[in-house]
Amino acid sequence: MIDEIDKKIIEELSKNSRISMRELGEKIFLTGQATSTRVAKLEDMKIIKGYTLEVDYSLIGKAIHVILNIYTNSPQHYYYLKFIDSQKDNLLHNYKISGDGCYLIEARFSTTEKLDEFLLKLNKYANYKLTIILKDII
Repeated sequence: MIDEIDKKIIEELSKNSRISMRELGEKIFLTGQATSTRVAKLEDMKIIKGYTLEVDYSLIGKAIHVILNIYTNSPQHYYYLKFIDSQKDNLLHNYKISGDGCYLIEARFSTTEKLDEFLLKLNKYANYKLTIILKDII
């Protein structure tokens, strides 16, 4: 079980996963070594599964950010998943969901033409509802 200190560690690492153990320790009032031990424990417990980075996709040519609700029928699931596996250059996430649709895709494209090419191919395997993200608020 985790305590309030562990929760604070998770909160601080969520804000900045590159923080040093010494700096993190100062924020939670522990030594760097004690903090490192607690972080290792959280990793061993699989509470912390990995560390991520934040990317400015517009600076690497992937400014068009979209969410797609995917609608398939049962026989098409296999072909849809096989197609998605071949499209990893543009896909950030492919979630299996319950609710509005069967899958939810988050993707980024360099141009609207590339997005259109993807959608034309996708339409062979599934129907979709497209949402284009204009701005990240948080």
